[in-house]
Amino acid sequence: MDCRSSMESTETLRNKCAACYKQFNKMEHLVEHMKISYHSGHEPTCGVCKKHCRSFESLREHLIGPLPKQECKNIFSVRGCRFCLMILENPNARRIHQERCQFSSVNAGLTTRMAALGIRDKAMIDYTSSRSPKVVALACTTVGGGSDGSLDLCARVCITDESDNVVFHTYVKPSMAVTNYRYEKTGIRLENIRDAMPLKHAQRKIQEFLCNGEPMWKIRPRGGKGRILVGHGLEHDLDRLQLEYPSSMTRDTAKYPPLMKTSKLSNSLKYLTQAYLGYDVHVGIQDPYEDCVATMRLYTRMRYQKHKIEAYPLAADAHNHSNQVAWRQNEVERMSPNEMLSISRSDYYCWCLDSLA
Repeated sequence: MDCRSSMESTETLRNKCAACYKQFNKMEHLVEHMKISYHSGHEPTCGVCKKHCRSFESLREHLIGPLPKQECKNIFSVRGCRFCLMILENPNARRIHQERCQFSSVNAGLTTRMAALGIRDKAMIDYTSSRSPKVVALACTTVGGGSDGSLDLCARVCITDESDNVVFHTYVKPSMAVTNYRYEKTGIRLENIRDAMPLKHAQRKIQEFLCNGEPMWKIRPRGGKGRILVGHGLEHDLDRLQLEYPSSMTRDTAKYPPLMKTSKLSNSLKYLTQAYLGYDVHVGIQDPYEDCVATMRLYTRMRYQKHKIEAYPLAADAHNHSNQVAWRQNEVERMSPNEMLSISRSDYYCWCLDSLA
């Protein structure tokens, strides 16, 4: 009996996923799991037990959720940063790190500061500056159109760089009548947009700035002139601006798998900012500058995650497509779980790859 139990235990360990630690009765089941899970070194990982999680929300649940892994919870409570979820060497290192990891709010006195700086309406963009940003954040404020005021119309747009500087900011005159200014949320009145920049004019300026002198078809993430565009719900904002921009150049915090609530459900920007940056947004009037800063900070935090450098990091890379022979059942079943993980690749573009561009 002891010998049989030992053999069963060994077999169970052999059929255990090296990433998420799920156990399977048969090796073929583990192989199928690895084929569809797309585990990789780009997934959020527990600093204690090294378990891979699909998102930071899953990692948070693993560490401090209702049913956490107790050993990991105990260590995290003493040495873990509650913002980036990193495990530090000791409590003092945790204290110092966490103070640096938490951002301060940009909302206090924002309108006054912007007016004092002369950027209440910064409608000109410097395209020629040698310090012209490669990465920018965009956010819109919408008012209501249509008979019931439910149609979103862009009435204000802001673009910032990685240092929270305003690159472009203007009120926008919608192309159709406004029936609901949503003042309690937007702070916008008729006088703000009566003589504002027409939507088509704003659209053209932003498009030219993003493309940076490069035709749309030629824009690419690496080696090109086009700018990386960061935002939250970018598809909606670009649609309201009637703008098109390559998806390969957009970084949307609402759709980035490590920042999502589930595989199909996004977290709000308010939650992400509170949980991962340590301050509140959308308290009172929602300002597009505040949204730009929050999304850029989230992007920067994700971009500078330290992951293993791989020649072909995506499952969709042509090299990995042609290398599917590596996943032939009879060959993979002879591999150990760690060997399977070493050839597994991510099914999403990790933002850390932008730092290599």
